[in-house]
Amino acid sequence: MDAVDRGAAGPSPVEPVAQLRRLIGALRALLPRVRDGEARETTEAFDAHRFWDKLGQRALAVSQEATKLSLAFARPPLPSSEDCRKLCESIQNAVLAEVSAYYWLPKDQGITLRKMVRDTIVDVVEGMAQLAEVIVRARPQCISHEYLISTGSIWETCDQVSHLPKDNKAAALLMLASYLRVVKDALEEMEQAQGDSGDPYSDILEDDELGSRGNRDTYWSEEDQQLLAPCVGLMKASKACLKKVRSSVETHGKTVVADQIAQLDDIVDISNEISPSCILLETMSGFSCLEGIEAGDERKRPEYLSPICYLLVDELALSMYPPLNRMAVRLNAAKLASVLKKVLEITKASHVCPHEEENWIQFLSSAIDHNMNKIKNLTQGEL
Repeated sequence: MDAVDRGAAGPSPVEPVAQLRRLIGALRALLPRVRDGEARETTEAFDAHRFWDKLGQRALAVSQEATKLSLAFARPPLPSSEDCRKLCESIQNAVLAEVSAYYWLPKDQGITLRKMVRDTIVDVVEGMAQLAEVIVRARPQCISHEYLISTGSIWETCDQVSHLPKDNKAAALLMLASYLRVVKDALEEMEQAQGDSGDPYSDILEDDELGSRGNRDTYWSEEDQQLLAPCVGLMKASKACLKKVRSSVETHGKTVVADQIAQLDDIVDISNEISPSCILLETMSGFSCLEGIEAGDERKRPEYLSPICYLLVDELALSMYPPLNRMAVRLNAAKLASVLKKVLEITKASHVCPHEEENWIQFLSSAIDHNMNKIKNLTQGEL
């Protein structure tokens, strides 16, 4: 779209801008209440159909208000002070109605589900505030690319509300699939690096950067390669574990009673610890996974992973590059093995793992022990 000149005569821009800034302040002040707010206490039975219908309809109303806001400032003349006041009031009421609808989702429907809904509502509030901020910055020069992107973003976010999982089982399956993708990425990075003739930096450093790569500290030694094998084995066990857990949740998971819902939350919580642990091991293969994060690759930097995990990766990365810090590898492998054992233990004790299907639990537990014992034997001299 060509830039639109806003220099034509019309209302003074001062008051509309002030109205928008007050709206931005109100929306920003709402964010902590959404993030930390508790569900409404009620004795009424939860009506899922009514809740999702209301949440979706109110999200649509927010999207329509975003369209009105965008069009109001898209071309001269600017809206009058009174029109802008009414518009901002209508926007704030629509956003508050959507937040209010979210509060009707009780905790007993599942923490995993509630977090996903909460995060989407936060994005709705944040998106509207960002659109208003972009308009304030862009006015009165022209419609910028950022202006159009922000408008489209709030539309997309509001549309996502209607596509949210409708129960805790569906939410758990989405989260487990996300964790599995991260582990798959880490495993693929490691296996690719191993195929580069023991040179994890082959796609990062040019020969002349290190004097024709004469420094052998930038390569894995033969001993390092021996240690990498059980590390990869442990990562494969992580992938198999997540894949099997997700399959069990899909086949046997239920949300009929509170205990079943809570067990799904427990499985998701402990499984979330696998992917950061795998990434810690994966850093032995180079910086490529972190490069994806720096580049904004959302597939490799999902929101559910705490930034603290990535800080830990950054701190440990240098000690895990060739020359390998074998003690760090041993400690990180032990952390991962411990998390995997907890995942298997919690899954086995839940309703998603019938007694007659427990064999895979023992098989994966043995695979974890096998690889961890190899890592311990190969790093015994570091103690």
